[in-house]
Amino acid sequence: MEGTVFTPALEVMNNVKSKDGVMLTKPFLDVCKLILPMLDKFGGPMSLVKSDIGGNIASLEAKYASDPSKFEHLYSMVQVEVESKTSSSCTNGLLWLTRAMDFLVELFCNLLEHPAWTMSQACTESYSKTLKKWHGWLARFSFSIGMKLAPDRKKFMEVIGGSGDINADMEKFCANFSYLLAENHRFLASVGLDDLKAS
Repeated sequence: MEGTVFTPALEVMNNVKSKDGVMLTKPFLDVCKLILPMLDKFGGPMSLVKSDIGGNIASLEAKYASDPSKFEHLYSMVQVEVESKTSSSCTNGLLWLTRAMDFLVELFCNLLEHPAWTMSQACTESYSKTLKKWHGWLARFSFSIGMKLAPDRKKFMEVIGGSGDINADMEKFCANFSYLLAENHRFLASVGLDDLKAS
C-alpha cells in the first residue's frame, strides 16, 4: 500500500470545508468511509463498530443523494429535521457517526501517546472517554468483552502502516479530524441534540 491507511483520508480531509468554512456533506462522509477499512485490520471486535458507522454513513448518504444541492452542507440535513420536527434519522446518524469517530480518534491518540499500552488498554480507555457514557449496560458489556479480543498492537501497527510514516499520519489525522468532530458537537449542541443517549 502506498502511504498508510490514513493517507487517502488525509487527502480528502483537505476538501471537507467549503471556501466559506462550511462543512460539506460528501467529503466529510468520504473521510469517514475511508477509515472503515482500517477497522477490518482490527478483526472481529470492531465489526459492530464498523457496522454502526457504515449504517450511519449510509443513512446520511441516502439523504444527501435525495437532493445533493439542498444537502451540500452537512448540517442542512439536521436543520431540516429540527425545523420540521418529523424524522430524526439524519440527526441520529450524524450524532452517532461523530461519537464513533470520536472513539477512533481517541484510540489513535492513545496508540501514539502510550506506546507501552496493549491494544485492549488503548481501546478500553478510548471507549471510557467517548462512547461509554452514551451506551446502556448491554452495549457496555458487549464492548468490554470485544476488547479482550483486540489484536496484537505491534502487528496491527505494521498492517496499517503500509509504506508511510504511521505515527506522523496518525498524529495529523487526529489533530485535523478531531477539530472537525468538535465542530459537529458544537452544531449538535446548538440545536439541543448533542446529549442524546442510546434508547
